[in-house]
Amino acid sequence: EILVHIQRILLDLISAKGMRMGTVDESTELLGGDLPIDSLDLATLVVELEQVTGRDPFQAGFINFHTVGELSRLYAQ
Repeated sequence: EILVHIQRILLDLISAKGMRMGTVDESTELLGGDLPIDSLDLATLVVELEQVTGRDPFQAGFINFHTVGELSRLYAQ
């Protein structure tokens, strides 16, 4: 379920830039990979995930993550 939210939010962010999004799965790198997003887009993704899930896994501090799957697991806990 979290993965679906991530995919939808990423699609919205990337579409707003006039770009196309390829396949996004758990192994997709969020920054530095094939996704045309930057750190501001990533911050937007995190804020929107918090709104959708009602969870803030970063409340106690930043947790390092690189892939869609790692981010998804943070919100699934």
